Amino acid sequence: MVGIVGYGGYVPKYRITAQEIASVWNDDGDKIANGLLVKEKSVPGVDEDSVTIAVEAGKNALMVAGINPQHIGAIYFGSESHAYAVKSSAAIVAEALGITPHVMAADLEFACKAGTAAMQICMGLVKSGMVEYGMAIGSDTSQGRPGDALEYTAAAGGAVFIIGKKDTIADINGTATFTTDTPDFWRREGEDYPSHAGRFTGEPAYFRHTLGSSKALMEKMKTTPDDYDYFVPHQPNGKFPLQLAKELGIPKEKVLPALLVTEIGNTYSGSSPLGLVSVLDQAKPGDRILMVSYGSGAGSDAFDITVTDAITKARKKAVPIKSYINKKEYVSYGVYAKLKKKIKGL
Repeated sequence: MVGIVGYGGYVPKYRITAQEIASVWNDDGDKIANGLLVKEKSVPGVDEDSVTIAVEAGKNALMVAGINPQHIGAIYFGSESHAYAVKSSAAIVAEALGITPHVMAADLEFACKAGTAAMQICMGLVKSGMVEYGMAIGSDTSQGRPGDALEYTAAAGGAVFIIGKKDTIADINGTATFTTDTPDFWRREGEDYPSHAGRFTGEPAYFRHTLGSSKALMEKMKTTPDDYDYFVPHQPNGKFPLQLAKELGIPKEKVLPALLVTEIGNTYSGSSPLGLVSVLDQAKPGDRILMVSYGSGAGSDAFDITVTDAITKARKKAVPIKSYINKKEYVSYGVYAKLKKKIKGL
């Protein structure tokens, strides 16, 4: 059985509220926050990017796994905000974490599901015996055009999972994917900010794909929503995940432990992976998890995961994701614009 042997997450400490963003654009902050169910979002510091976030999360994952980083034979980095347009993010992380230079490494991009795609690649390499361990990363410092609806949710954060066969803390029983050419969100080369198709991003984009992968996985695994103790959805806002759960017949209480978007915003490639980190921070041996990612363009990966007895001991070495979420410092829109490099010419 292939599974997770180590996990870790990281969220920057800076926050900006929906109310503060709205005050600049003459919008109603309360109405926006209530509509999106996102009251504030994380903001990367001046010295933080998707790579530094991945390094911090990777350190935490290695602590939980308790393995020699030299045994990691593959590292795949999923993001849509890589630090360089042409320069491997995965290579920087591998060097920073002391991973062997004899490592398969590559950067992935599929909007917000590149991190879960990295997990699937590592699963295949480990299962085939090509590598002993693989490291899968989902990390982003996502962008939103000033004044656009995305600016209220586009946030920063990431998660790392070490995939292996021995001493797993959570077994990955199966995975399924649903992919089509649905252009709900895009950014051309050289453009600073992405464009999106408004309400089109919900249906037929987000809901068609997440429902498609979830139902395909449950058919494959011969399960029903009742078989799962936790549901970890992709979280572009606070409303979509709850609506998705309702359409799948999953009660709200199974979603809430993973629902971080209301406090930190949409961390894109780190969204559902961070939700899984949150669940692993509290799940009991034997608990079963349904995780579903979504990436615009468009695709969704679904995972069936069972927590093992090893989670109890491993979690003692973990840095709880809530410790990062609860450690926060609010910034003004001016500071936020400076940190996000929205002010040109500086």
